[in-house]
Amino acid sequence: MGQNNNAQRRWTSLPAVLSATLVCCILWGSAFPCIKIGYALFSVPSSDTASQMLFAGFRFTLAGVLVIAAGSLMERKWLRPAEKSAGNVVILAFLQTAGQYFFFYTGLAHASGVNASIIEGAGTFITILVAAFVFRTEHMTVRKTVGSLIGFAGVLMVEMRGSGALQFHFALNGEGCILLSAVLAAFSSSWIKRAGQNEDPTTLSGYQFLLGGILLTLYGWVRGGRLHIPGAAWKGALLIIYMAFISAAAYTIWSILLKYNPVSRIAIFGFMNPVIGVLLSAVLLGETAQAFRVPALAALMLVSAGIIIVNYGGRPGKSDAGFTACRRNEINKKKE
Repeated sequence: MGQNNNAQRRWTSLPAVLSATLVCCILWGSAFPCIKIGYALFSVPSSDTASQMLFAGFRFTLAGVLVIAAGSLMERKWLRPAEKSAGNVVILAFLQTAGQYFFFYTGLAHASGVNASIIEGAGTFITILVAAFVFRTEHMTVRKTVGSLIGFAGVLMVEMRGSGALQFHFALNGEGCILLSAVLAAFSSSWIKRAGQNEDPTTLSGYQFLLGGILLTLYGWVRGGRLHIPGAAWKGALLIIYMAFISAAAYTIWSILLKYNPVSRIAIFGFMNPVIGVLLSAVLLGETAQAFRVPALAALMLVSAGIIIVNYGGRPGKSDAGFTACRRNEINKKKE
């Protein structure tokens, strides 16, 4: 009990939340340019969904191996999910890895990067709505609504081009798939919080990555996906290892944060992903014209303001913890 209380205090303190979420967002932000570099290295056309799934499958399968191996070394025993947690592993594998990335990569082949980023930004708001109205683990307050809308405004701002206008259109096989991906990600966040109360988040992350990665790999292989080994094979190997590390580290840290904090408090930091993605693309891909301009800097300010608003006031998660306890009592009474 004392150890759990120490973990609760450690992972709910504002410095820990800020530093941990920043690490996650930087890692995820680096994934966008790394995917582009990977497609070029392995000669994967933007229209070849099967090869993209194969690429993603290798990444997430390796991520699962890394998480399980690292967790086992730290615990000095082989990490294995409890028998009662097998269902949660399967559900998360379909929601968070196989399902989410299948629809994301499918949609990305038929939608612009701008539209995809906008919908992914909206996914953060969807995550908060799902936690409040579907899983009912917390209140949807005016503060959370205002902070989320301001953060989303930042996502819109960073995607504005030189004309200062957004050209958004919606197609089922493009933006529709990306929206479905964002919905699956929203449900996976709340499911991680629920499952994480009875199972180690590291174990859940490792095995759901492993299963989800295998499913994506099989799908890509069956559909005829191919990855061409680059001339400098070591570059391709290092890239896949790094991308696996992105998923392994970021999602594991994110899962631990979700276990000890309200979903809204952590999800709001997701608005940082497209902003950091643009800034890192400027460094890694030379896209400085898009990153270092007034809209991008204004976006960073808006996203930061949204994060501050959602996390401002009172002890973090206190009211939501009380709300969750009341909700649990309601469910128990119905069972009786």
